[in-house]
Amino acid sequence: MKERLIKLSEELTNTFGAPGYEDEVIEKIKSHLDFLSLERDSINNLFAGLKERDSKKPTVALDCHTDEVGFIVENINRNGAISFLTLGGWHVGNVPASAVVIKNNKGEYIRGIVTSKPPHFMTDEERNRLPKMSELTIDIGTSSYEETTEMYGIEVGNPIVPDVTFVYDEKIEIMRAKAFDNRLGCAASIEVLKAVKNNGIKNVNVVGAFASQEEVGLRGAQVAAYRVKPDFAIVFEGSPADDSFKEGTASHGALKKGVQLRVVDGAMISNPRVLKFARDIADKKGIKYQMIAREKGSTNGGKYHISETGIPVLVLGIPTRYIHTHYSYASIDDLTAAISLAVEVIKELNKDVIKSF
Repeated sequence: MKERLIKLSEELTNTFGAPGYEDEVIEKIKSHLDFLSLERDSINNLFAGLKERDSKKPTVALDCHTDEVGFIVENINRNGAISFLTLGGWHVGNVPASAVVIKNNKGEYIRGIVTSKPPHFMTDEERNRLPKMSELTIDIGTSSYEETTEMYGIEVGNPIVPDVTFVYDEKIEIMRAKAFDNRLGCAASIEVLKAVKNNGIKNVNVVGAFASQEEVGLRGAQVAAYRVKPDFAIVFEGSPADDSFKEGTASHGALKKGVQLRVVDGAMISNPRVLKFARDIADKKGIKYQMIAREKGSTNGGKYHISETGIPVLVLGIPTRYIHTHYSYASIDDLTAAISLAVEVIKELNKDVIKSF
């Protein structure tokens, strides 16, 4: 499975998918799930397996989001530079002097860089502060408005994502790419749906909910929760790793230490009965996991757990260093752990177990 997962992760992370513009990611996912019914809604959610549901069985939603943090063209300036707005949670210190790719209305990819004033031209005040996001532009090498718009077809509203290519280090079994938040979750959902089919798991209905626009307010998940109306939800997320700046027991999101079980974040306090259920299964099956508590941030679980009359939710995080930047690291073993735990949890679910939560 490892080799297949690496290839799938590469395919998904290299794909363009800014919030609201997840179309190419959706097509990639569909190509791996041709054994299920596939439906797409107006907000760009993709649902896998809705039509196969048995009304006598409880439904488990496998949620992940297809979008990645990106940008969008706000204006083309006279000198050809492109002003932009952020789509998702960026910190301005991570944006200057980075490569990006713009998708114009013809579907063409135009590469550029986010501008960074050379130190030779900086004032003392500029040297000692971060720039404002509004001060940054994207340079595609042009020198006029006409070149940018007429030669490259760039218009207001064109989406933008980091220009990064996936790599895998076999020595340490670590992946590096953009969009691990949350294409790793997409890979996990695909693999779990395949495992359900291949292993003949029929105790519950399992529906893939590939949600749009998570990075701009969990919007797709709000719609998906009402559409699927699951009895239980498993949310996969490329979750922040903290082992690059915390040591020992202070680090709760370390690479190669297993899937993250999220206790609390800015949008949800996890159901302790669900957490105990998952931990007991992980302990029994020898699946590595880490418990994490986050003051800030959120996942699509924040929408599912308050949908309808309340839905029990299990958030499974794949530790990812430097999310919401151009380059992230993640472990293939942690991704495998998340998939394995989800499959084992699904095997143990039924109406009575779900009711006990």
